[in-house]
Amino acid sequence: MAEQDELPAKERILGAAEELFAESGFDATPTSRIAERANVPKGLVHYYFRRKADLLTALIKRLPDEPIDPARIVVPGDIAESLRHLVSELDARLARSRMLSHLLWRESDTHRAVRDALDERFQRLVRQVRAVILAAGDGDVAVADVDSAAGLLALAMSYRHSVARHASDDPPDLMERELNFIADALAPRPAVS
Repeated sequence: MAEQDELPAKERILGAAEELFAESGFDATPTSRIAERANVPKGLVHYYFRRKADLLTALIKRLPDEPIDPARIVVPGDIAESLRHLVSELDARLARSRMLSHLLWRESDTHRAVRDALDERFQRLVRQVRAVILAAGDGDVAVADVDSAAGLLALAMSYRHSVARHASDDPPDLMERELNFIADALAPRPAVS
């Protein structure tokens, strides 16, 4: 028995849908191909997922989305290093869901539920970046600056994750430059007399 066949049918269906949607796109993938790839009867696909769009909704919920505890990654007084830890943690999560992330970014153009879920994910990312900056900055940074920095870094991370399948095209020091730029911009300035 193949290793995939040992999984529960619902998990096999989701795995097959993820692979096929990533390969061919949502609209070009019939449920019969999903059933065939999952090694289940077609009726079982519809038993678990009434409509094909329900598969996309279920796949969105599979994205790694647990909050990151700032206390675990923050280096007090060092915003740049704290953000490096955050980016490293987020990249590790992306590596576990690279195909799914690619699929959802692509389908967001034509499926409102996917677009809304990705927007919600982006807002959570902004809040995570903000929490790390505030914890690392020890109250020495202006909240308006933190909000701007959190939005900018969240945009950079979202962009990187949306094109993750092209990771070899990304200059290796680009994120490092962005992190340093944000940390320098947030560094306390000496008082002018």
